Amino acid sequence: MGNVWEWCADWYGSYPAEPQTNPKGSPRGTHKVLRGCSWYFSTVPCRPTSRFRFDPTLNYWFNGGFRVVRAKH
Repeated sequence: MGNVWEWCADWYGSYPAEPQTNPKGSPRGTHKVLRGCSWYFSTVPCRPTSRFRFDPTLNYWFNGGFRVVRAKH
C-alpha cells in the first residue's frame, strides 16, 4: 500500500484519447489531482497511475502529502 496520496499541481480533467507521456490535465478547474494511494484505502489500486480528484478548498485531512524535489544545478 502507499504511504500518502501525492498532491499534484495539475487540475483534474480529461486526458486526450491518444497515448501521452507525462499528460497534463485541464488548464483550469475546481479539483486538483491526487496520485497514488494512502495507507487508509486498501481497496484502491496503489500505483502512480491511480488518479483521483480533490477539492482544494476543503480543510480536512485526506491522508495526503507532497513530494519535495530538489533540482541539480
